[in-house]
Amino acid sequence: MRMILKLVIISLMVSLFIANIPQKVDASFGVSAASAVLIEQKTGRVLYEKDAHTKRRIASITKIMTAILAIESGKMNQYVKVSEQATHAEGSSVYLKPGEKIKLNELVYGLMLRSGNDTAVAIAEHVGGSLDGFVYLMNQKAKEIGMYNTHFENPHGLDDHEDHYSTAFDMAILMRYAMKNKTFQKISGTKVHKAPNPTENWDREWKNKNRLLSKYKYCTGGKTGYTKRAKRTLVTTATKGDMDLIAVTLNGPDDWNDHISMYESGFKGFDMLEVLAKGKIEITKNKYYKNHLYVKKSIVYPATKNELDLFSVKYKLNKPKKKWTSSKNEVIVGKAAVYLDGKVVKETPIYYQNLQEKKKKKGLLDFVKEIFLSVIGVNAHG
Repeated sequence: MRMILKLVIISLMVSLFIANIPQKVDASFGVSAASAVLIEQKTGRVLYEKDAHTKRRIASITKIMTAILAIESGKMNQYVKVSEQATHAEGSSVYLKPGEKIKLNELVYGLMLRSGNDTAVAIAEHVGGSLDGFVYLMNQKAKEIGMYNTHFENPHGLDDHEDHYSTAFDMAILMRYAMKNKTFQKISGTKVHKAPNPTENWDREWKNKNRLLSKYKYCTGGKTGYTKRAKRTLVTTATKGDMDLIAVTLNGPDDWNDHISMYESGFKGFDMLEVLAKGKIEITKNKYYKNHLYVKKSIVYPATKNELDLFSVKYKLNKPKKKWTSSKNEVIVGKAAVYLDGKVVKETPIYYQNLQEKKKKKGLLDFVKEIFLSVIGVNAHG
């Protein structure tokens, strides 16, 4: 009897322990890719990963970096004169002609939709001054946004250099950064684009190679890739309700289904939880803070049902200064930190503002109004 009771107690303890472990996406589905990752776009939280930090060849998803650098250059309306070198780029092409002039904006569409290697070279030469100059900008941007296991050697991803690589996680970081740009969002999600053709009486028509835009109704954009050495690579985005996700697969023979499986598991397993609402926050321990503190942005974080009770918020405040009470401007006086199971996952500034309104000086019209209201009895009788 005692032995049975012990087993029951142990079983209950194990169940409680498992129930309180922070959950990720149900990984029971199969992912064909050698490396994969699924992240939530607003927070960057990793919802699923498989060998996500291993350096691998990335093929044409390289062009996400090429595209965002072109967009951020401020030259999208400039005309680019296509060089002979650009037209001789190997692999996929939009068949640019030597000497033709085409807007940088059109080249970025050709780059993202048709994966034109000729467009990649033309963009690099125009934005970076040369291929080497542009590659320098690519690696500089990679470091700036936290792609610490990435190195670029060309603007297109062809296997012409040994030292050109990234990871699934780093490519998710890149896509998250790029998707903050409205122009990139629009181009990435475009199914068909028409561009001028200077030597013909008909326009070029480019259809997006990202089949997930048609196969999966929640897909909002992405970039495909393939070389013999990298195999199939894919970065996509998807939105359902208030949740925006990014999926990356490297060397994924069944990448379309890999992405759909990851998205479905992410949308099913997580909800966007408002952990801290924007607006006034009550901290009554100090008279200087009372009724003066607020946060400008709410903190929303993806969470499973099992994680709802694992969140907490802590307020970290600077030492009060009397000059705040006389300041008309808002002042950052600390930060609110959101914890998930004891670990900080998100922070936002806490602002102090003097909310005491100064008495407004009365003018002649105010006195006339008071006299009029007094005569008709409003002040006396309400």
